[in-house]
Amino acid sequence: MGLETETITFEGIPFPAEITAGKPLSLLANGITDIEIHFLQIKYNAIGVYLHHTDVALLSHLGAWKGKTAEELLADAAFWSALVSSPVEKLLRVVVIKEIKGSQYGVQLESSVRDRLAAADLYEDDEEEALEKVAEFFQSKYFKPGSVITFHFPATPGPAEITFVTEGKGDARITVENEHVAGMIQKWYLGGENAVSPTTVRSLADRFAALLAVAA
Repeated sequence: MGLETETITFEGIPFPAEITAGKPLSLLANGITDIEIHFLQIKYNAIGVYLHHTDVALLSHLGAWKGKTAEELLADAAFWSALVSSPVEKLLRVVVIKEIKGSQYGVQLESSVRDRLAAADLYEDDEEEALEKVAEFFQSKYFKPGSVITFHFPATPGPAEITFVTEGKGDARITVENEHVAGMIQKWYLGGENAVSPTTVRSLADRFAALLAVAA
């Protein structure tokens, strides 16, 4: 999705240093999703988080956390809620490391987002329908290593776009019209200690602690 520039390698995977979807977005943080089985780490996806991180609106929105350490940011649920609601464009690039069926990913996303919506008392018929469409989108996909899932979130609450690209096939995309579902998908990846990838939020906490420390 968008124009791409030079790359930065993470977990052996090249991530564009910058992607232009609306405005140029820079790679701010990386992480993985993984599980450990019998002391063996199995890595599923590598993640890149893209933001226009020098945006005055973003740093102003997060100004209450100026001077906080990465550890303090990690433990502060209000910081992650503020990041998700910040009025800036965001893009998540998820690259498959270990092949799985798209249906497995779709079920995990659907279950996690549904639980978050229900906990916030936001799970109604419209949300159920929108979430089912997202799960159905992934149902027929096969996640080969190197396949890319992109989540693009606008600067203001509204529809999000999900794109899936795999070798030998054209782009497949779906628009998530429901704002509650789009917001909770964002929280699934950027939701602090409860996010799907602890290494990604750790990377974000480190970067934002440094950025906010020198912000005007």
